[in-house]
Amino acid sequence: MVAYAGRVMLRTSASRVLDDTDRDEVMALLDADPVANVFVASRVRAVGLNPTRLGGQMWGFGPRGGLSSLCYSGANMVPVNAGREAVQAFADRARKQGRRCSSIVGPASAVEQLWERLEPHWGHARAVRWAQPVMATSSAPLVTPDPLVRRVRPEQFSTLLPACVAMFTEEVGVSPDNGDGGALYRSRVAELIRIGRSYARIESGRVVFKAEIGAVTPQACQIQGVWVDPVYRGRGHAAAGMAAVVEEALKYFAPLVTLYVNDFNLPARAAYRKVGFREVDTFMSVLF
Repeated sequence: MVAYAGRVMLRTSASRVLDDTDRDEVMALLDADPVANVFVASRVRAVGLNPTRLGGQMWGFGPRGGLSSLCYSGANMVPVNAGREAVQAFADRARKQGRRCSSIVGPASAVEQLWERLEPHWGHARAVRWAQPVMATSSAPLVTPDPLVRRVRPEQFSTLLPACVAMFTEEVGVSPDNGDGGALYRSRVAELIRIGRSYARIESGRVVFKAEIGAVTPQACQIQGVWVDPVYRGRGHAAAGMAAVVEEALKYFAPLVTLYVNDFNLPARAAYRKVGFREVDTFMSVLF
């Protein structure tokens, strides 16, 4: 601490932009919590820490050889293992840089502290999801998987895409077609189909249920984009469909399956618990 003008002030170390020379240390930190860090870890494993390939910067807090916290700053801002001093350092850098992300998401305590420091400079968010339970399972599903949920084939892209757009709009509150006309979103949907991580029940050209495995590491994978056609809701498709996806995820991708969900989405939380998921953490999201 240092004294200044009769006040005691905390001296906060600055963050630094990391590169591939920091990769081993970054991965050790990410692997310490494979559920909370699955998204960031999957990105680093896939492309490394070069900002061009990563699609953003990775900020580190702590000296080389003593790295204690991270913050991925790309389309999303995601703090990792960030205590109060790290949050302050990341907020300082984010404030000077200006907002470039469409959301801040991650462990609730760190995100809340980041937002407290950034809101006066970035302005009001479009929406704040204060509590999003993180759920996980490593066991076979407790309900019978839907046998009609299968990997989506490339030729089914045009059938799946409207369901993906409907899910995104319902979940996030804006259409993914905004901005670039949906080009980036369509590319991501197509990529997940191409690599075999998109699943759906499709009947007579209509998507009844869908979900994707959006992030994968050797330790864990994360399910995202869960959606049931409103016409078919309340008939058990969510639980049976999720059971099918969990079965596939455990078989082909990782020994631990995770997701996060809005706390107010009680039907979804009930369906996930029925499948065998348990709540293990809490995320928070700030959406712009």
